[in-house]
Amino acid sequence: MRIKFLFYLLALFLTALGVWFLYYTYQAGDAGTHTYVMEGTIAFILIYLIVFYRRVVRPLNAISNGMELLREQDFSSRLSPVGQYEADRMINIFNRMMDQLKNERLRLREQNHFLDLLIQASPMGLIITTLDDEVSQLNPAALKMLGVTPEEILGKRLEQINTPLATELAAIPKESATVVRLNDANIYKCSRSYFIDRGFKHPFFLIERMTEEVIRAEKRAYEKVIRMIAHEVNNTTAGITSTLDTVEQALSDEPDMNDICQVMHICTERCYSMSHFITRFADVVKIPEPTLHPASLNDVATGCTRFMEGLCNDRNISLRLDTFPDINPVNLDASLFEQVLVNILKNAVESIGNISDGRQGQITVSTFAPAGIEITDNGPGISKEVETKLFTPFFSTKPHGQGIGLIFIREVLTRHGCTFSLRTGDDGLTRFRILFNS
Repeated sequence: MRIKFLFYLLALFLTALGVWFLYYTYQAGDAGTHTYVMEGTIAFILIYLIVFYRRVVRPLNAISNGMELLREQDFSSRLSPVGQYEADRMINIFNRMMDQLKNERLRLREQNHFLDLLIQASPMGLIITTLDDEVSQLNPAALKMLGVTPEEILGKRLEQINTPLATELAAIPKESATVVRLNDANIYKCSRSYFIDRGFKHPFFLIERMTEEVIRAEKRAYEKVIRMIAHEVNNTTAGITSTLDTVEQALSDEPDMNDICQVMHICTERCYSMSHFITRFADVVKIPEPTLHPASLNDVATGCTRFMEGLCNDRNISLRLDTFPDINPVNLDASLFEQVLVNILKNAVESIGNISDGRQGQITVSTFAPAGIEITDNGPGISKEVETKLFTPFFSTKPHGQGIGLIFIREVLTRHGCTFSLRTGDDGLTRFRILFNS
């Protein structure tokens, strides 16, 4: 723009000089050959400036326009040829470069859009944090796994989010991976890594749900073990009890054999007890598929509460029922689901039996909208270490527990399509919460 201005200034100066020279010459009456030579020279210079403008100034002006297009990132516009060979070569190169930039930008936009759609649809949870470890972005799968809304987590650190999974994620060391078991029987493989953008490391968390795979593997393992043990134990105890019965009958008529017969009778009873013990394990493997029918959660909760009232009264435990009036009906297998509630209530009663400070035990069975039920007790509670092992096969905190009650509960609730959790809250109350998803 500056060269163009100087060109116009020079052309104006030469034109004014020629006009002034011509006027001065005619005023002096001295118009000779040198006058025409001077006028011709000025005219030649003007013509040369016009050619110079077309050859130099216009190409420079076109290049300047191209720089403006680049600065504004307008890759759709193109420069027109100016009729000068060198300048047109530069303009052609510039136009090809603009085509490449436009195609590259379009490709990157399509690629970014595709990656965004892939991240949003991915079953794996993705959480991206800032350099201050504040959550800046996450996909729907991560929101579902955490059980929060975007407003509750964006702009906050993970340790500020009151969910079990967020607490576990915050404890993962940088650039490492771990398997996390939660109190709702869900299992996740969580990785903490980073990607580099503009020279800075941006941390992110990758969460892969492994619940179904791990449960299937565990089930295959303990089914095989239980069947093998049950087969061997039942065959062995059958032979032993048959022999003991025969010997006991043969010795019962002999004198001074009462003590030996009594010992044999005790051994026989112990064998039957062992067989019954193993059969209980085998029953976990043989849980039938639920036959679903519409039912009222309030009716099921009322029936189970009344069934357990006697046991609670014997233990001096207050059992209260709190039903929500407008709860939606759900599809469930009444007999299986009632057994689940009875097992949960029995566990709550046994937990309260461990209270050592003299407080009265309290259990509350409550239903809530749209379709859920919660059993709350004021027992001694569950530690964080125990929470992660609750639904592990054969794990039990009871001195003589077999670790199959919660496995039975997990299997039945999973087959009903329920989400559930068992944890002790900050108020000291332990809650088993069950929610029907359909």
